[in-house]
Amino acid sequence: MASRLADATSPYLRAHADNPVAWFPWEEEAFAEARRRDVPVMVSIGYSTCHWCHVMARESFADAATAAVLNDGFVSVKVDREEHPEVDAAYMAAAGAFTRNLGWPLTVFTTPDGQPFFAGTYWPPEARPPMAGFPQVLGAVREAWTQRRSDVVDTGTQLAAALARLGEVGVTDETGTPTREQLTEAAERLVALEDREYGGFAAAGAGIQTPKFPTVPALRFLQAPGLDGAAAAVAARALAAMASSELRDAVDGGFFRYATRRDWTVPHFERMLTDNAGLVDVALDAGDDRVARGTASFLREVLQLPSGGFAAAQDSESTIDGARSEGGYYLRDAAGRRDLAPPAVDNKVVTGWNGMAIGALARAGLALDEPGFIEAARWAADAVLEVNVDDDGMLRRASLDEIPSRAPAALEDWGLLAGGLFDLAAATGEPAYAVRARELLDACITEDSGELTVRAPGGGDPVLAAQGLAAPADESDGDHPSGRSAVAAAAFTAWALGAGDRYRRVAATLAATAAPSALAQPIGAGAMLRVAAQLADGPRQAVVITTRRTGALVDAARRIRADVLAILTPAQAEAFVSAGFALFEGKTAQGGAPTLYDCHDFACRLPVTAPDQVSAER
Repeated sequence: MASRLADATSPYLRAHADNPVAWFPWEEEAFAEARRRDVPVMVSIGYSTCHWCHVMARESFADAATAAVLNDGFVSVKVDREEHPEVDAAYMAAAGAFTRNLGWPLTVFTTPDGQPFFAGTYWPPEARPPMAGFPQVLGAVREAWTQRRSDVVDTGTQLAAALARLGEVGVTDETGTPTREQLTEAAERLVALEDREYGGFAAAGAGIQTPKFPTVPALRFLQAPGLDGAAAAVAARALAAMASSELRDAVDGGFFRYATRRDWTVPHFERMLTDNAGLVDVALDAGDDRVARGTASFLREVLQLPSGGFAAAQDSESTIDGARSEGGYYLRDAAGRRDLAPPAVDNKVVTGWNGMAIGALARAGLALDEPGFIEAARWAADAVLEVNVDDDGMLRRASLDEIPSRAPAALEDWGLLAGGLFDLAAATGEPAYAVRARELLDACITEDSGELTVRAPGGGDPVLAAQGLAAPADESDGDHPSGRSAVAAAAFTAWALGAGDRYRRVAATLAATAAPSALAQPIGAGAMLRVAAQLADGPRQAVVITTRRTGALVDAARRIRADVLAILTPAQAEAFVSAGFALFEGKTAQGGAPTLYDCHDFACRLPVTAPDQVSAER
């Protein structure tokens, strides 16, 4: 029988197409088959650049004996967590009931109706106490299903009900938006977590936490306007420490996923689009043009695909001298790499993650006067809007080889792509990108009798919905902004561009809803807290009207730390106004000379034409 994974829109699934396991992709047909055969379902979740996913695949899923056990007693489903984030989140929450050691590969056993009743992560092919062997786990699960069915079903029913409650989060009004004082206190709690010796964050009350991640959203919050210099200094020191360590590749400038040691050494060598896009922004705000330029170049030269979109990640493993090596390629210098094939990239084009890269490159191109970065961002935006959008305007989560996935876009995809398109519009002077961004935002926002609802259009994953399962509410900003944080940030930018006060209300309401948990645990809520800080301070908007994008005034404007920076011709400014972005109304070139309008919270200083009249301070 031909593999059901051979034509999947995920490199991770395609890598399992030749396994002896009779895999199903994530679809209702898998659960229907389990009901027909009256067997449990094993849902195996991972992603293309996951090292331990590769290990379990080699040890167990490529093993004929293990596959025979799976094929005889289970229906096996393979899921790419990056393609189906809602599925991953729901089952990760379920797995928390069975193990503290959460991660990937994630292995979840469910009833034929999809209700989880046991879960774990990596299991070796033989027992390694205290870790059971995978065959032992399969035997125990099969025995429970055949001998203690009622207990198994009860566990699944109770867990599904608990998951459904986790997914229920309302949206409050904007009256609880964090104050400056509350934001300052949250920043101080983050500052107190700094590893004073090596930079980055330590675990509160538990010594130094390893592995150490870049934790980009938290760094971006510390760089937010209105906070004191001590907060921004923590972010700058973290960036400097990471950039000078083994966490950053000395050859091409890309950052690895995390370090296994406190001093940022011995990295886990996979490289994620989200981390590197976020670190471009950290570097720009820290004033480290070298790192910003180098990381942006990595995005463009390593992760950008021939189609224009950006790959999701680059693998940690490659083949050296006929053997698989984790990190061996990266441990060589440029000359040593010359005759080696580089680690593969996961060329799945994830919609929201591309939005992050589009925004980062657009901002870097504008701030650093690098037109090539802006063109790379434009190329990616056009590719995503061409391929990852249905004929009815609905976003898909991802695409592969210009074939869209059947997986619906998550809320983060709508928000992050909208944010990236707003930044691209400002960088290119083309309001069509801002109009499209506003349409994406509007599709996520419903207001009925003053009550605000924010959700991804389309109702989420249909298979999960049919099973009565729900992912936990999307609120944590881990390695990148959550869906609600992404929508809040894009709404703030829409307001700053003059799209209307409605968008300020959206951003403020989302920030207020998240405030209790965000202020209590700022390490996991950096993106939303940054939006709250921007709201408290009011937007800084810098607009240069000129017929040329070069010159002393333009160079001075590039140094302004603005929420919105746009360098436009008079005709482009008029086009933005016609498209409904009132920030640019009345902005003209005074006497035909390049003219800067420096505005804070929509109150503009007198226009200036001389560079010595420009202040980079807010």
